[in-house]
Amino acid sequence: MNNYLLSVIQPVGDPPPPDTLEPIMRNIESFHEELKAAGAWVFAGGLFPPDTATVVRQNGDGALVTDGPYTESKECLGGLVIVRAPDLDAALEWGRKAARATTLPIEVRPFQGTSE
Repeated sequence: MNNYLLSVIQPVGDPPPPDTLEPIMRNIESFHEELKAAGAWVFAGGLFPPDTATVVRQNGDGALVTDGPYTESKECLGGLVIVRAPDLDAALEWGRKAARATTLPIEVRPFQGTSE
């Protein structure tokens, strides 16, 4: 089994109105329950907007800390799901289900060195 990162890519800006967001959140919860029932669940979480980010950079013997995201963009990482899957095809199927639940693009990437 391998671990895969499903990155939820969302537009920067205000969230959709409640009548749009509420059914999406129900679908996401159902998706998470399906992951747990299948034994594929590792972790999932949503992120606050990019303007809440802080970047820390090595600066000589210290660190330089700056407010804001590392890069400015029209899209950002809105959340993530880590799934356990036997192969990339199975991970991509979870990615399809995540895209259906969130209505957003999902990037699927394997972790290095997680084969059991």
